[in-house]
Amino acid sequence: MKSMDLGDKKSCWGNSKDTWRTTLVLAYQSLGVVYGDLSISPIYVYKSTFAEDIHHSETNVEIFGVLSFVFWTLTLITLFKYVFIVLRADDNGEGGTFALYSLICRHAKVSLLPNKQTADESLSTYKLTQPPKRENGSKLKTLLEKHKTLHTALLILVLLGTCMVIGDGVLTPVISVFSAVSGLELSMSKAHHEYAVIPITCFILVCLFALQHYGSHRIGFIFAPIVLLWLLCLSGLGLYNILYWDPHVYKALSPYYMYKFLKKTKKRGWMSLGGILLCITGSEAMFADLGHFSYAAIQIAFSFLVYPALILGYMGQAAYLSKHHQMAHDINYYVSVPACVRWPVIVIAILASVVGSQAIISGTFSIINQSQSLGCFPRVKVVHTSDKKHGQIYIPEINWILMILCIAVTIGFRDTKHMGNASGLAVMAVMMVTTCLTSLVIVFCWNKPPILGLCFLLFFGSIELLYFSASLVKFREGAWLPILLALILVTIMFVWHYATIKKYEYDLQNKVSLEWLLALGTSLGISRVPGIGLVFTDLTSGIPANFSRFVTNLPAFHSILVFVCVKCVPVPFIPPAERYLIGRVGPPSFRSYRCIVRYGYRDVHQDVDSFETELVNRIADFIRYDWTHPEPASDPVIGSPRSCLFLCGSHAGNEDDGFQSTTSPGEYRLAVIGNSRAFESEESLQQVSVSGSFQTVESVADIIDVEMNPPTRTRRVTFAVDYHNDSDEPEDLQMREELQDLLDAQQSGTAFILGHSHMKTKQGSSVWKRLAINVGYNFLRQNCRGPDVVLRVPPVSLLEVGMVYVV
Repeated sequence: MKSMDLGDKKSCWGNSKDTWRTTLVLAYQSLGVVYGDLSISPIYVYKSTFAEDIHHSETNVEIFGVLSFVFWTLTLITLFKYVFIVLRADDNGEGGTFALYSLICRHAKVSLLPNKQTADESLSTYKLTQPPKRENGSKLKTLLEKHKTLHTALLILVLLGTCMVIGDGVLTPVISVFSAVSGLELSMSKAHHEYAVIPITCFILVCLFALQHYGSHRIGFIFAPIVLLWLLCLSGLGLYNILYWDPHVYKALSPYYMYKFLKKTKKRGWMSLGGILLCITGSEAMFADLGHFSYAAIQIAFSFLVYPALILGYMGQAAYLSKHHQMAHDINYYVSVPACVRWPVIVIAILASVVGSQAIISGTFSIINQSQSLGCFPRVKVVHTSDKKHGQIYIPEINWILMILCIAVTIGFRDTKHMGNASGLAVMAVMMVTTCLTSLVIVFCWNKPPILGLCFLLFFGSIELLYFSASLVKFREGAWLPILLALILVTIMFVWHYATIKKYEYDLQNKVSLEWLLALGTSLGISRVPGIGLVFTDLTSGIPANFSRFVTNLPAFHSILVFVCVKCVPVPFIPPAERYLIGRVGPPSFRSYRCIVRYGYRDVHQDVDSFETELVNRIADFIRYDWTHPEPASDPVIGSPRSCLFLCGSHAGNEDDGFQSTTSPGEYRLAVIGNSRAFESEESLQQVSVSGSFQTVESVADIIDVEMNPPTRTRRVTFAVDYHNDSDEPEDLQMREELQDLLDAQQSGTAFILGHSHMKTKQGSSVWKRLAINVGYNFLRQNCRGPDVVLRVPPVSLLEVGMVYVV
């Protein structure tokens, strides 16, 4: 449920430029997206805390101690850690686990993603700063970069955090809706409420998931008012209970009451922390949804509205319970609500729980899409539910799996205690992962002394570890569920990523050299038929093995040959003007090109125009640019580091993965082709127009303006050949001839050639490798979506080439 257009995102980053009116509007909108889960937590925190380990007594030590723990946990973790520190660790305005991992990968060579190119560092969203010379920080960075095992451990840590977020997507809707509906218990006998609460909860959950494919943009405008109304009810009832029952309850905010609580309850008090930590459920959403709002908006909304409302709500409950000791065995939020307004409060609470559930479900869809983009999740179908709102997606398979799991958890657990134990462990595990990654960001990205990152890790990590240990001891009472889900998901994601890397290594080692292609001559040794052939590959240089297999068995191919590499770069998004990197494969007479299409991990893999039309227009722009700006004869095949950015024959400009690859002399410079401009990655930043008279833009300010503010609308036109140019220069004639060939080929049709792969291990491979590849990966590949679904290839134009990968 996203509330901002892609075009609005940049305006949210520059907080100094935001007007107060815009910031306040964003703060109001963030209530419905960010704070639904966090604001509903007062319904079940006290009930989960006093479920078994501790009991409310006439001394009020327990209730005041829990209140003190809740206050300081919200203050230290949510306010200090997230609002004041973690929110600043954004990746071009984006937040979340993958944003932190992306930042670390760009500042230290720890990424395990394939297809890395030096040219990616020239992207305007890469934002790579040169760190100052720090001996200790440099040693830590060198240690992390040197050992491949640490790279894998870091990836597993990120995957673990991601899996816990997905697990939270199962548990949060259950406990939120169940706790809100449990208010009906006060209106019916104990013997009957189980037969009403469970079915009503299941019905609401089924409706919630059944409506996901419509998207939230149609009713999203009412989410913020619902959460705002709930926060006003929460704070109003809290203030009423404080003034009516115990005006001195504020004294319990002193840390001294935490000491008294632990002194009296000892081990039982420590075990009850598993319920107290539920007060910060949803804090991670502030960081995860940062890209849709601004730092100032989220900070204002929490500091001046959500935080005071939550504290008043918890204080009000404590004040009421401090005077009602007869309810020691039946602690429920709704008992502190006056009977005259109980039903309206129950209705508002149910609506707020639905809003909070919708936020975590949308967040689950988003993080799975990011995982898929980075090659860490099996291919699934991603449906964009809104053409106007960026990031609103729906994944059918995941939606129904989440619904089934939610129903199973509701029926299986049937009480808040087990649900709280499971949800608490998932929440705390995500926070611990965020703490570990943020400490690395402090050292590597913010260039702070390592001791500062260590202090951050020890201070917040020790608090979270305390809560995590309290949740872990409840393993047999519900905490086993998120651990089981995480183990299953981590196994699936790591097996998929491992097999993807092995497949890429096989492609890289078995690619066909360009000498083979050049030796075939202009006709490539085959019959050239009208049309465009798009050969999809993961390689950014060389000829993929599936193409040589194709032409060997069927010696005919299209008149225009394009090797297409769709890759993900560890940045949240890439401006459309910098997305296409195009060059030649062989001389112009071959009519062969290479196109590298770059996406960020939050980018939508679907342009306004169809991919085919967009790609052909970019190739036409490149042809015009290439003929009007011929490559100097003195250009080296392997040159300086900056020249390597556009020379495909250079190792540094291609797969920078640590694998050995042969240098091929048949590929030429690559140019970044935008909507109306082309860029060469040269030492001196230069931007060249590819339309009109191809005037060179000399102004650096103009370059920056174009890079930072790309056109929001893509041209929906097909290129045309200019026949009115009277120039008789040979270059102009050849350019028009090449453009005419491209136009004729486009009119004849386009074929999409994809590899249909099957993987198996070599003889003598370890048992674990055989299980991962032969069993795990092949099972996932056969039961998940094919690459044609992810790339949105029309079935009528699809041609698959079988390949067996022996790894």
